[in-house]
Formats: sequence, C-alpha cells, structure tokens
Amino acid sequence: MSSLQFGAQVALDVCLGVKKGETVLVIADQGTKTVGSTLWEQAIELGTEALYLEMLPRSVNGEEPPEAIAEAMKKAHVVIAATSKSLSHTKARREANQSGARIASMPGVTGEMLARTMAADYQRIKTLSHKIATILNAGNEAHITTPAGTNLTMSLKGRAAHPDTGMLQERGSFSNLPAGEAYIAPMEGTSNGVLVIDGAMSGIGMLKGEVIHITVKDGYAIGIQGGQGAKVLEEMLKPLGRDAYNIAELGVGTNDKAIITGNVLEDEKVLGTVHVALGNSVSFGGKVEVPIHLDGILLKPTLIVDGQEILKEGTLMVS
Repeated sequence: MSSLQFGAQVALDVCLGVKKGETVLVIADQGTKTVGSTLWEQAIELGTEALYLEMLPRSVNGEEPPEAIAEAMKKAHVVIAATSKSLSHTKARREANQSGARIASMPGVTGEMLARTMAADYQRIKTLSHKIATILNAGNEAHITTPAGTNLTMSLKGRAAHPDTGMLQERGSFSNLPAGEAYIAPMEGTSNGVLVIDGAMSGIGMLKGEVIHITVKDGYAIGIQGGQGAKVLEEMLKPLGRDAYNIAELGVGTNDKAIITGNVLEDEKVLGTVHVALGNSVSFGGKVEVPIHLDGILLKPTLIVDGQEILKEGTLMVS
C-alpha cells in the first residue's frame, strides 16, 4: 500500500468511520482527480457503495457546486469534497449535513499532504482542539498581535466556537481533512485594528518576503495594502460587495504534522499559528452570507482571550 493509499484509508476508516454498505460520495475536479480517485478506490475496498463525481473547478472558495452534485450530497451517508476550491462554506454542504451526511471537506488536497497529515495523532488533535474551543466559547474579547504588525481586537461574546477534530463518526458531522483547529465567528461589527497577513492567504498562497496589510474598522476590512498579493486579494473581494470584507473567523491551528505550504487547507491547521478570515461566516454561527471565504495565516501570533494567553509568539500556552 502506498503512503497516499494509507492516508486515504485513515481518512475513511479512522476519521469518517465508514461502514460496509454505506453510500460514500467522492467529489473531485481536474486538479484533484488523483486524490479523489484514490479515496474512491479505498471506499470500494471498505465495502461501501462508492460514487465518484468529477465537476468543473469552482472559481473561488465558497462557490456553490452544480445542483446535481448538491442533490447527490443530500442522499449520501458520507461525502468527501476533495475539490480545488472549498465547498465548506456553501449552502450545498450545510443542507447535506442537515440531511445527515458526514462530510469531510478537503479543498486543494494533494497526495503528499494527505499522506503526511493523516499520520498525525488525531486523538491528540481532538483533545487540543476541544480545549481551545472551550476557551474561545467562553470568551468575550480576543486580542491578536504579531511581530509583523497585527494588532486586532474582536468580540466573541454570544458566539459558539467549534473544534475541527477530523473525527466524523456522528450523523451530520462536518470537518476538514486534514483537520486540526478551533475556530469561531467574531460578532459582526466588533473587529478593529490592523491585520497583517504574513504566512499565507487563500487564493494567493505563501507570502514570501511580502505581507498584506489590512486596516479593520467596525468589523470590516476598509483598506488593503501591500504588493501583488494585496492586489489579488482586492480583485477577489471587490466584485462581491461589502460583505466580502467582513471579518468572518478567528481560528487556531492544532495539527503538529501540518506545515505552511501555500495551501490553506493545511496552512490554517499549523500548530502555533492563528488565522483570520474574510467573507462568509454563516456556515459556523455568523450572520454574513456571501460566496467567498478567504483565510489569512499569521505567524508567531500572541492570542489573548479575556486576559488568558492561548498563544505567545507562536508557542501554545494551552496543554
């Protein structure tokens, strides 16, 4: 068995807990067909009613899949969205979960990534993600600073945090694979300060030698400055209107096998990082629904929630 086949087997058997006779739907596109077909083949090996659907790549994260695929998602016991762009923050994903499907979202997944990150200790990831989510869940205010210049505050009051553990045995459960984060939707209109993305940015990749400087006021990005990355980000957000600039998410990575690669699926899981997202927040407890969700990764962050240090310059203070 190859390392890719092993990673696919862990995803299906350990994380999703697929059972013989269940309907397992694998969704892929041209950029992810190698991983998608391997997942489908492993689903067959486990005795499932395995389906493989390949669609045209979406243009941005959060764009809806074709209606036929959305309908198929509702009828499956297990859905694996191994697609180039994320289906996590879509109506199709939410409705499939409501119908009972267990869903793993794997946007931009590569064979190397799957093989490496699925070798992580997912019980440890589960414990750590739950601990951080509990702190975020009880928190009123978060304050993030970084050596690159981030100085951002936001209210968490009244919002529920979510642990992304990768363990998907319960009906209607949802997570990324690879997994490993705790995340929350800040209260709309409360984020203020400066956000400096220095690790990686959804839709752009690794930020080598440059940063994206974002001025945040009353919950929205009101100024984006920097080099080519900043221009690309502005081009992605501008056509979608004001809601695309919403400060949508605060997340903390908990996977020690994840590394910064320029692929946000893995980047946002890196232990010792924080990510802040723009755009859609309705998928996890916020109120903003817009067809885009873009995560920015912060390096060596200090994160303080109601006076408690969760991270100090990239070192986790929660054990």
